[in-house]
Amino acid sequence: MPINGQLPDYINGQWRHSGATEFLDVCNPATAEVIAQTPLGGLAEVNATVEAAAAAYPEWRRTPPQDRIQYLFKLKQLFETHFEELAQLITIENGKTLVESRAEVRRCIENIEVACGIPTMMQGYNLEDVARGIDEIMIRQPLGVVAAITPFNFPMMVPFWFLPYAIACGNTFILKPSERVPVTMQRVTELIEQTGLPAGVFNMVNGGKPAVDALLDHPNVRAISFVGSTPVAKYIYARGSANGKRVQCQGGAKNHVVVLPDADMEMTTQIVSDSAFGCAGQRCLAVSVAVTVGEAKQTFRDAIANAAASLKVGYGLEDGVQMGPVITRESKTRIEGLIAKGTSAGATVLLDGRGAKVANHEAGNFLKPTILDNVTPSTEIADTEIFGPVLSLVHANDVDEAIEILARSQYGNAASIFTSNGAAARKFRYEAPAGNIGVNIGVAAPMAYFPFSGWKDSFMGVLHGQGRDAIEFYTDKKVVVERWPKEWSRKF
Repeated sequence: MPINGQLPDYINGQWRHSGATEFLDVCNPATAEVIAQTPLGGLAEVNATVEAAAAAYPEWRRTPPQDRIQYLFKLKQLFETHFEELAQLITIENGKTLVESRAEVRRCIENIEVACGIPTMMQGYNLEDVARGIDEIMIRQPLGVVAAITPFNFPMMVPFWFLPYAIACGNTFILKPSERVPVTMQRVTELIEQTGLPAGVFNMVNGGKPAVDALLDHPNVRAISFVGSTPVAKYIYARGSANGKRVQCQGGAKNHVVVLPDADMEMTTQIVSDSAFGCAGQRCLAVSVAVTVGEAKQTFRDAIANAAASLKVGYGLEDGVQMGPVITRESKTRIEGLIAKGTSAGATVLLDGRGAKVANHEAGNFLKPTILDNVTPSTEIADTEIFGPVLSLVHANDVDEAIEILARSQYGNAASIFTSNGAAARKFRYEAPAGNIGVNIGVAAPMAYFPFSGWKDSFMGVLHGQGRDAIEFYTDKKVVVERWPKEWSRKF
């Protein structure tokens, strides 16, 4: 429900026009068409949102878990009913293909389904007679007002790593979506409204850094969840923690895949191609560096180059398109600059996607798949998160050297190996320093009932998103130790 193209906030069950004086154009990455304007709200908007969430919390906390999840059941059904509409919105504002957008909506629904198990997952435990006549009980209670700050690459899925778990646990929730892609969550919020969820339990505020800082500083915000780049993750983790908040920050990535000579090369090529170039490389689990071992160097190099060259790049709503544009012109320019730096450092351009043009969409932010061969592990191109459709090829003599190469990275989000050798796969699983490990899997994305892990500079915090980690993150543990002497009971 944009007003003259300007998107409103959703506060206390009402759509409100932001008092912001600055706005950011939301553009379709494939066509450059302006589809909305994001108000860059700040302190005033955040204060109003937190006030509403705090006012709604006492009653929502007292709502039984079984009653809280009924709203999630309704939302799941609404998502199923509006599945295609939501997928198309994601493609329009983010640029990914319709197939990829459909997969994103499905992952949202999976998280709702898992969160509907809160009556079981939120249970505590107890022990009688920890000492004679004394019992001890651990119970989980919600934190209060919690917030999430989410990125552009998954406009709908990432918010649902947090939202359903937070409210099912009895918290009230504030979302600050990416200012680049707020349209999908506007429509999602309309669907949330249709569930009858009590006012103030879910709120959405638009804004940039001032809004983020206001959330980080507000004393009534108990916890912050974030997904984005590592520099911003470190900033949010430091500032939020300094203010006494519980913080989880998913940062950047430089994901490696190791290809052994005994791998099924046809399968490996297809999976790695999908991982490296799917979503135009703009996902935190995308393969960015392929480490070929021994004889796999030439066979994989030739196969991946052929597979990447055959991908159809274009507008994600059009039939047959396999890869869409990157999010902004600035991103395209940055990625092309990093490719140039890679060649200057000695890499060979095996497939060059710079300067791509798509018929009828010449204004779009298009790059084609790019492959850089003979990349030296210590160079900038090998260490930098490109976040675009660029795959670097590195060679190793054996598995030990391959693991050493990926271990040098500051990131530890994901790593995969392709092999038919069980011993090699187990060694990799055991030793690879990353939080999400794939064995013959190109995108090691955990299902909703497992935590979305990450190590080193890819994650700041202790508890991750999704699954049981989400329940631990959004609740406080309270331990009750009680004694009821017999002589007291005789008085009644």
